[in-house]
Amino acid sequence: MFGQLAKTVWETMASTDRKNRVTLGLNCWLLQVADEWILVDTGAGTNHDEHDRDHYGLGPSRLFKELKTVGLTPKDISKVILTHMHFEHSGGCTRMDRTGAIVPTFTRATYYVQRASWQEAQEPSERGRYAYRANNFMPVAERGQLELLDGDTEIMPGLQVIQCDGPARGHQLILFNHGGERLVILGDLVPTPFHLNLPVISAFDYSPQNTLEQKREILLDAERQGWLLGFSHGHDVKNGYLERRGEMVYVTPVDMTIGNIT
Repeated sequence: MFGQLAKTVWETMASTDRKNRVTLGLNCWLLQVADEWILVDTGAGTNHDEHDRDHYGLGPSRLFKELKTVGLTPKDISKVILTHMHFEHSGGCTRMDRTGAIVPTFTRATYYVQRASWQEAQEPSERGRYAYRANNFMPVAERGQLELLDGDTEIMPGLQVIQCDGPARGHQLILFNHGGERLVILGDLVPTPFHLNLPVISAFDYSPQNTLEQKREILLDAERQGWLLGFSHGHDVKNGYLERRGEMVYVTPVDMTIGNIT
């Protein structure tokens, strides 16, 4: 998760369990644009097998419960935007129905993903094969609910995606503008606040050098313009603003609803 950093360095930031695993969030964002509800990423879902549960220490998905707390059901979601198709971001796209079949979770939604990400998921290399589960996305395509994007795209006014291929082919950031507030959901470009440190780049990244360059540019824009950052794998801190103290950059946590950002 911390790439070239030795454990003697990163263990001061994140503690491990007896299997040398660190605790990460599998965070999703619920956005309201006019009368539509949009979900960004879906977590690991409920379809993972015993190997994944044990290997990654996956806990039960809280996505349905969290939707219920704001009075919503999966049928209320009109759009699902995936930062990319790794299983911990796309697993909740599908679920098992009463007959045991795997079906789309959000039956009325259009699912948006970059074409390059879709192609990578279909034919991953040996290095990336661990990250994809066909059950997470094939039922969505088979039901005609998939829309493929080619590069930076405005999904609807105030909501756009920006392709950043460093972490994975077809990886995309989500930018949401509401009034004077701008939220950028960083996906795996900056998965946790620890990764605000530019050299901290996951060993899983498709192109670490591209990640470095893209991360530098995005964080500079975020600092200059006061963007709210969303960390896909942040555990204690999921959202926050950048704050500079001398040469060091920190994050000021935010845990609240801002305008129509939930």
